[in-house]
Amino acid sequence: MLTTGDRHPWAAHELTFGEAAYWAQQDTAEDVFFADAASVDRVIARPVVIVAVNGGDDDVAARALPAALSRAGSLLVVCGDPQRVNALLGAGV
Repeated sequence: MLTTGDRHPWAAHELTFGEAAYWAQQDTAEDVFFADAASVDRVIARPVVIVAVNGGDDDVAARALPAALSRAGSLLVVCGDPQRVNALLGAGV
């Protein structure tokens, strides 16, 4: 799950143990992984990717959406204001 605004509380908690431990959890692919959309380049492919467009910078969100699509094996779920999502994508979704 990627968030464009505030970090998910789980991600904020896990980051208190350090960056290395946090990102190592992603590599095991054993559980849901929450990340900041600004880190989309570090996120590995998953069967399902969820993007919460919950604030944040439009440039980050606009870059994260197509990157998330490329990492979603079966399903991409985008949550947020439909008008903002459409504006970010430049299309009616």
